[in-house]
Amino acid sequence: MIKAIDHIVILVKDLAQASADYAALGFTVVPGGEHTGGATHNSLVAFADGSYLELIAFKREAPEHRWWQYTLSHGEGLIDFALLPTDIENGLLAARQRGLEIEGPFPGGRERPDGQQIKWQTGAPLTPDLPFLCADVTPRELRVPSGDAWVHPNGVTAIARLGVVTHDLPASIEHYNALLGFEPTQDENGVVYKLGTANLTLYSQKAMLIGPLSLTLRSNTPIEFDRSLTHKVPLLNSVVTG
Repeated sequence: MIKAIDHIVILVKDLAQASADYAALGFTVVPGGEHTGGATHNSLVAFADGSYLELIAFKREAPEHRWWQYTLSHGEGLIDFALLPTDIENGLLAARQRGLEIEGPFPGGRERPDGQQIKWQTGAPLTPDLPFLCADVTPRELRVPSGDAWVHPNGVTAIARLGVVTHDLPASIEHYNALLGFEPTQDENGVVYKLGTANLTLYSQKAMLIGPLSLTLRSNTPIEFDRSLTHKVPLLNSVVTG
């Protein structure tokens, strides 16, 4: 079973600069550390819904890395996202039984700046329109910041909506149904999968690259994000009232 959106991956060229820019946008930014293998390092923006934004930068050339291709095609911006399974072994098995080609689980990890070692497992679908799965091996609270890290001066509390573009909407719906184990609904924005408190919305644009395209964050007051500081991420705002 897929519980929620785990995190959203934002590729940046300079991690220190991106971290400072997101802090200037009103986010609390927490240093994440260096990933196993030393190719990448990250900073995190965590929300009260349990999800987070991952600002990730390459420390060296890494053609073998899953996201290295995006340094050439995107430069910066939204490149991927992960879903959180209840049990990754059973989640992968169930997806395969529903006809989805998906590999894993694969080991992953990083070392935090305080020296704490963190481990997780991932599952990787073979079709590029799908996200990956990410499940904790070490306690989740070691990987995902909480407490004061959830308090953002700009008032953001959660992910409201992630917009994902596909070139073949019917095929992608079949892929997502197999991965998630349930069918979508429809609203004015497109085809919607409800994941926790967030909506994952699929829509088709022939001219666009496949993958995440827009990110809407929930807050209690309106926010105008300075696009010069978002590193090509089209951040939107959804205000909760009442």
